[in-house]
Amino acid sequence: MRRIQHRINGEIVNPSPDAANEVLNPATGEQVAEIFLATERETHLAVASAKAAFADWRNSSVAQRTKLLYKFRNLVMENEMRLAELITEEHGKVLEDARGEVARGIENIEYACGFAEALKGAYSEQVSTGVDVYTLRQPVGVCVGITPFNFPVMVPLWMLPNAIACGNTFILKPSDKNPSAPSFLIELIQEAGFPDGVVNLVNGQEETVNQLLCHPDVDAISFVGSTPVARHVYETGTAHGKRVQALGGAKNHMVVLPDADINLAADAAVSAAYGSAGERCMAISVVVAVGEVADPLVEAISERITKLSIGPGTDPDSQMGPLISREHRDRVVHYIEQGQKEGARVVIDGRSDLLDLPGFFVGVTLLDHVSTSMEVYKDEIFGPVLCVVRVETFDEATEIIAANPYGNGAAIFTRDGSTARQFQRDAQAGMIGINVPIPVPVGYHSFGGWKDSLFGDTAMYGPEGIHFYTRQKVVTSRWPDPTSSQIDLGFPRND
Repeated sequence: MRRIQHRINGEIVNPSPDAANEVLNPATGEQVAEIFLATERETHLAVASAKAAFADWRNSSVAQRTKLLYKFRNLVMENEMRLAELITEEHGKVLEDARGEVARGIENIEYACGFAEALKGAYSEQVSTGVDVYTLRQPVGVCVGITPFNFPVMVPLWMLPNAIACGNTFILKPSDKNPSAPSFLIELIQEAGFPDGVVNLVNGQEETVNQLLCHPDVDAISFVGSTPVARHVYETGTAHGKRVQALGGAKNHMVVLPDADINLAADAAVSAAYGSAGERCMAISVVVAVGEVADPLVEAISERITKLSIGPGTDPDSQMGPLISREHRDRVVHYIEQGQKEGARVVIDGRSDLLDLPGFFVGVTLLDHVSTSMEVYKDEIFGPVLCVVRVETFDEATEIIAANPYGNGAAIFTRDGSTARQFQRDAQAGMIGINVPIPVPVGYHSFGGWKDSLFGDTAMYGPEGIHFYTRQKVVTSRWPDPTSSQIDLGFPRND
């Protein structure tokens, strides 16, 4: 039985056994670990450790930070399979998806390894007589990452490498539902040789989050999760004077035009909607079928999903695993029932004998003739439920996306370059796919949506991540000519 404990100042900190919760394998419902939740004492210790380590770490050389980041990157690569196995055991996603998650996380470590280029400032010489002006980017201080269950390795790696590369110290507060993989990441950080206190781990729930949001020695908060919690994190954190980036929920649309390749679009819809059991903030949850493409597209999607193999993520034949918890499975089933009551046609019904399996399984569901007034359309279901909305024109499709309160991602499938170009201009979302269903940016771009999918004005990782974890300082300097006794009292001065 694994015991997931706090890691503070390079040491394991174990609170009272009364603070222990079970960690379950969602494929079996059985306990695989126990997690110890933080009290206010452990939260304060973590912040104090990070604050104490900041002074030395911010003064560490670019060469030292780069060397340690490369060591960390190599250790993550060496332990890729172990990390993937931990993800699968506690999240449920199939092993291949878990390995893909680790690989995308490694991209972000590699970007952070080149942070020296991103931190270069600008210099303007002789703006006035003997006066130069230049900019610096300096670390923010103690940074906190609050991360979700659906990507327990990738999302921490959106935050942690960039934060420490810039000279900040970091506290990770992962989900308590699957804490083993992020805990192992912190072990690898320590093995890489980072100084004690530079990276700390506290496990907790809502109370711990609020303590971190309000702590006077925390300087910046990064969050990924649902929109209601993202709004709370942003409002509470900023009210307490912190820099906050908070990524919320999504309702991602995939527009399919009549000229699209039906097979390509159907394959994309199936993989994007049902991969990782739909528990992805970039999952396609709505297909907007334009005109005559609707019937053949629904038929093609139906043919494919009836062949999907659903089972434990450890089974190499499985293409989709369970949901994270019994409560979440029941919530997804409720949405299917509600969609049927509201008039959607249930083409493929996930409410099957899978519910009788051990663990938290539900089958894939396809709902056709969904309207934008239905609960299944308006809410983020976060499960293997794909809705088909039928419209007559391209303009109607873009209007639907614009009217939706979420703006994480949107995709279009078409052979028409002009229409695709118009879509990338008009679609009200932060990440756009053209014949790509899940347009997650590579590590050297940045991830972030619009509207209720992002609170704050800075996206995650990449260039915007570097900007979030640094503050700009502008220096105006004057070194008078030692051969001149004249004192320049004016600024600017025109000679």
